[in-house]
Amino acid sequence: MLVFAGIPLLWGIGLSVTDTRLLRPNGGSFVGLENYAQLFSGSALLRSVLTTLVYSAATVAGALVLGTVSAVVLNRAFPGRLLARAVIVMPWAVPTVAVALVFRWIYNDSAGVANTGLRALGIGEAGWLTDPDFGMVSVLLATVWKVTPFVMLVVLAALQSVPEELYEATRVDGADALATFRLVVLPFLAPTLKIAGLLMTIWSFRRFEIIWLLTGGGPVDATNTVVVSLYREAFNNSRLGLGAAIGVVGLSLSVVVTAVYSAIERRNARQEAGS
Repeated sequence: MLVFAGIPLLWGIGLSVTDTRLLRPNGGSFVGLENYAQLFSGSALLRSVLTTLVYSAATVAGALVLGTVSAVVLNRAFPGRLLARAVIVMPWAVPTVAVALVFRWIYNDSAGVANTGLRALGIGEAGWLTDPDFGMVSVLLATVWKVTPFVMLVVLAALQSVPEELYEATRVDGADALATFRLVVLPFLAPTLKIAGLLMTIWSFRRFEIIWLLTGGGPVDATNTVVVSLYREAFNNSRLGLGAAIGVVGLSLSVVVTAVYSAIERRNARQEAGS
């Protein structure tokens, strides 16, 4: 496993210090840190990193909240529960390309469901995929719809470990549903939510298809994340070396976030052990 992961990583790092072009992949020369100097001398990289962080934070937070609420609701017994679970899981099973095509239709300026609804309310149309003010919102909504079922599934599995005796105790004490969730359910879900949040954060840093198919990184770079910027430089502009350098920066960002998360968890574990 280390070999399969290490060789592409080393190859990418090596490529990032060359001026290799897409049309001459074997003809690049060594340029040292020139690609990195070019990246850090301008503001484009910083903007793409900030865009990535905003996209990641919003999608992870939205999916965690909606997925947890959905799991808590679906954990209760009611007629049609199995059907409801199957319907909610569908977005996770549908290919990303299909999801993007559906949302492109929803966001269509003239015939899309979104603008049709806005016109019916007398609000007017929105440029969901053409207006920089709406571009990120459009991508976020599509992404959250796609990834929320993952959170719902893992939280639903974790809910099965909550002892029924605790529910009974809270009912005897007169606790309402919100208090029961806060005092009983949430402590059991915390480890699961932390792991799910970390996984989704890492996945969001490398998520490409849905952003590219919806906006192509636009409008006006409103959704130009690090991975989209990598694709643009490597394949649209044929600058493989610079694209590889962007990839190394993106990987470093993921490593930093993971390291910070691990450090916080270790500190919390020490505090709990000492208390």
